[in-house]
Amino acid sequence: MTSTQAKTILLAVSVTAFASSLIIFPEISFEASIRGLNMWWEIVFPSLLPFFIVSEMMIGLGVVNFIGILLEPFMRPLFKVPGAGGFVWAMAMASGFPSGAKLTARLRQSGELTQIEAERLVSFTNSSNPLFIFGAVSVGFFYDPHLGLLLAAAHYGGNFLVGLTMRFYGLDKEKKVISTSSFSLASAFSAMYEARQQDRRPLGKLMGDAVLSSVQTLLMIGGFIILFSVLNKILFHVKVTSLLAAGAAKLFLLVHLPPELSIPFIAGLFEITLGSQMISQIQQADLMQQVIVVSFVLAFSGLSVHAQVGSILAETDIRFRPFIFARFLHGLYAAFFTFLLWKPVYEQSISQKGAQPAIPVFLFEKTAWDKLLFYLQQIGPLFTICMLAAYVFIYAATKKNNKNTL
Repeated sequence: MTSTQAKTILLAVSVTAFASSLIIFPEISFEASIRGLNMWWEIVFPSLLPFFIVSEMMIGLGVVNFIGILLEPFMRPLFKVPGAGGFVWAMAMASGFPSGAKLTARLRQSGELTQIEAERLVSFTNSSNPLFIFGAVSVGFFYDPHLGLLLAAAHYGGNFLVGLTMRFYGLDKEKKVISTSSFSLASAFSAMYEARQQDRRPLGKLMGDAVLSSVQTLLMIGGFIILFSVLNKILFHVKVTSLLAAGAAKLFLLVHLPPELSIPFIAGLFEITLGSQMISQIQQADLMQQVIVVSFVLAFSGLSVHAQVGSILAETDIRFRPFIFARFLHGLYAAFFTFLLWKPVYEQSISQKGAQPAIPVFLFEKTAWDKLLFYLQQIGPLFTICMLAAYVFIYAATKKNNKNTL
């Protein structure tokens, strides 16, 4: 039996077992599906769609080429990627995963990146957005707004270190590129104008294409979120999570972490929201231990995000293996930074403000991130429905125009 045949049989058996589980546990599957759907249409869709649309329009208008010329002297020496990678990095940090993968794939398709450069870039532009770190995890799960700064510093600092590490990836397979670019507004404006002349789509067409592409990507993301929400819940009920957690518990003992964190940790490797919430509820671990494990889970991103990224990268020649390696690396870096920065960042902020490490949810004043998260949960479903209706209208109009031109 060849490896390809074995892989086919394994995939067939796994999918069949999953389908059988859906029949055996219909109530659990339904509840998990609703949970995933709520997360997508309340938070993920309304928070990511504006970034996706704006980024697509910025690429079409040549703004990315403008930014690329300006950031070339910074990005090339540090990360061995073109200056346009700075745009991807900034947008990914602001909007969260899988924006980095989508924009990297988009730049690869337009010829702005080589294959090796794209694989480097996607490795360190995968990050959680500030809304999730400050609002959902720090306030929503731990009821402690002071943790937000620590988690963000560890998360984004770890990503920066991943970028510095991955700069050495593929050096033997690519031609040496010496950047001769310097900070020049004239060259940047010239590059933007040339890119716009090559695109030549009217603004209305550009905006319509941006909406279509962004909504299609988010529909795919929503499917993966629901799928892995159900998968995670079923694995927990059939004791597969407990089986995997037994091995993780032994590893945790080696690094002086409570074995009780192993089951939430395994859950977080599949889906970060559920895993982070479960970790925050473990009473046998102290706060620092909980936050170290959460930091690893946030950086690893979960198999749900990996599947989303893999689906996006499949449309290009960007290989998935460097991304997986970078996620483990990011997890280790983020966990180490959390341990290293615990006293100077978290305990120092607590002592300066005279606050307790954790306070009841009904006592603390809501942060701006928490208010934004609550606001999204209120208007998110309505926004999602309106944008899906707009997508259907634009898609139908595009199909009609294409038929008329034939």
